[in-house]
Amino acid sequence: MQDFRQTYLSLCKEGGVKPQESVVAQIQESRAAHSSRLDLSGQSLSLDTCSVLARAFQKDITFTDVSLSDCMLSEEGAKVLLTGLCGNTTVKILDLKGNNLKSAGVEVLGTLLACNKTLRRLVLEWNALGVWDEAFLAFCQGLASNSMLTQLDLRNNQINHHGASELALALKHNTTLEVLDLRWNNIGLLGGRILLEALQKNKRIVQLELAGNNIPSDTLKALERTTGHNSDRQSTLRENHRKTQVLSKEIQTLKDKKSHQVLSLMETIDSQREEIRCSKRSTSIQIGQLQEALNERKSAVNSLTAKLQMTEEALALSEQKNHNMVELLTQVKVEKEEQRERQSRERKKEQEDCVLREGKLFREIQNLSETNSQLRNKVEEMERWCKSQQHQIFELKQELTNSTAELNLRLAQAEDRLETEKRRSKQALRDMDSLRQKEVEHVNCNLEESERALQEHIFKLEGQRIQLEEQEHVSSLEEKLRLVHSSLQEVQLHCSQQKQTISEFKAKTNHQSIEVDGLRRRIGELQQELLGKDQEKVAEVSQVRLELQEQIGHLQAERTLQRGLKEKICALERENKVLSSNHREVLLDKESEMSSMLEKLRLKEADIRRMREDETNRASYLQSAFLTYVQGSPLGHCSSPKK
Repeated sequence: MQDFRQTYLSLCKEGGVKPQESVVAQIQESRAAHSSRLDLSGQSLSLDTCSVLARAFQKDITFTDVSLSDCMLSEEGAKVLLTGLCGNTTVKILDLKGNNLKSAGVEVLGTLLACNKTLRRLVLEWNALGVWDEAFLAFCQGLASNSMLTQLDLRNNQINHHGASELALALKHNTTLEVLDLRWNNIGLLGGRILLEALQKNKRIVQLELAGNNIPSDTLKALERTTGHNSDRQSTLRENHRKTQVLSKEIQTLKDKKSHQVLSLMETIDSQREEIRCSKRSTSIQIGQLQEALNERKSAVNSLTAKLQMTEEALALSEQKNHNMVELLTQVKVEKEEQRERQSRERKKEQEDCVLREGKLFREIQNLSETNSQLRNKVEEMERWCKSQQHQIFELKQELTNSTAELNLRLAQAEDRLETEKRRSKQALRDMDSLRQKEVEHVNCNLEESERALQEHIFKLEGQRIQLEEQEHVSSLEEKLRLVHSSLQEVQLHCSQQKQTISEFKAKTNHQSIEVDGLRRRIGELQQELLGKDQEKVAEVSQVRLELQEQIGHLQAERTLQRGLKEKICALERENKVLSSNHREVLLDKESEMSSMLEKLRLKEADIRRMREDETNRASYLQSAFLTYVQGSPLGHCSSPKK
């Protein structure tokens, strides 16, 4: 409010116009009351004040209701003030009552209605707009092009049937005006009929005041009926529009919800399919890796058996050589004892290594069994969790993604553990193969060294034999032969012990083959478990599909219900159309009956007038005849001389 007062005062200073104290006081009162109404009624506004107010109204102000009633505006002042209001975007109610507007002001009112897009109510009471035919035509053209005005007050404006025809033409094109007050004008019977024809096309007018216009009661009743029909139609249209908006919003929300649910379910199905594919690929890769490991173990076992056969053949050859060299081993006793000590130490080391290896293998087997039990427990927990999830799938659809992520992590951890266990088993087998190869190489080296030592001793013994033959010490040779026999017996014992070690190695290889068979069986069990999990996932997917089908059926049922509602709405609209057409036909019939009755009344009135004229003529004829008769009778002659 203070801004409008300041703008008014500043514009007065710029134009060199003295501000009216009454106008400033009214602005100050509206500011103090915090009102959006500017009441300047009863103020005599000069031309300069009107120009300043017009420039002030062209700016953005906070007033929505402006009252300029009984301000005695001049023609130029009204023109300037109304042109200033053409560009205003805040004023919604304008009161111009009792200003006796001239033709220029009425024309500017038409431009105001054509240009302004915010004015909702216009009061033009006591302005004699109907006197200016051309200006009122421009006013009606502006009203026809207006799209925001809802209330128009034209009381006491001397509007005749010509003005009513122009106003009816404007009402045919206007689509927003709802309340029109035309009381106390000179519209008459013709104007009333013209307005009735206009209301047949305009369905927005819900209130039309026509008292004091010399319009017959039947036309007034017809106009009231049309406005009543319009009001009923507007109320039904608003109700239908509101219901259709509510239904459309509900339908849209349902569509959004169902589409979101369908999309989420499809995404979960796609993710589960991808997980199943990945699990199948990983299991196939794991099976291939296990098959390769089994093939490698088979090749290692075959190589070990071939090496053992080679060692047995080498031992048989050494036995044959030992049998052939019985006579030449008398001087090798001390060296054999040293070899025995070395071999005993090596055997002890080998036994300790075997014990350590057996402990390691036992620990690895225990670890594998523990991991298998853990995996079984995890699989059982997963099965329980899946069963619980199947029962809670309707309430926990949003948490399904988290659960699938947890399952993926657990599966990845289990796969990592399986891979680590496979790597450990492969490493253990490789270590065993390397140790066995080292042991065989060590045994071969010892045999080669023993053969070399034996050959050296044989050469020495041959030299000694030659010396003994030269010296002929038979007794010493016999003793040496006895010693050689004892050494041969010891060598045979050593060979039998080596055979025992070889049989132990064979038993170990058989045990390892049994372990390999157990691993194969474990792989088969894992494959069966994977197949069972795949079947469970397929069952879950089928359940989800069934749920989707049920939801789709519900959606289709809802769609059918919505279609039925739409059909009902269409049927109601058709019924409304039929009723409106019936009402129109009834009104037209009544209008035709009224016109026929009026014509009959006119004919009767004409007949009555003719009869009255005939009776007057007859009376005049009778009077003239009577006078002539009286004058021509002898009584008349007698009376004349007496006079």
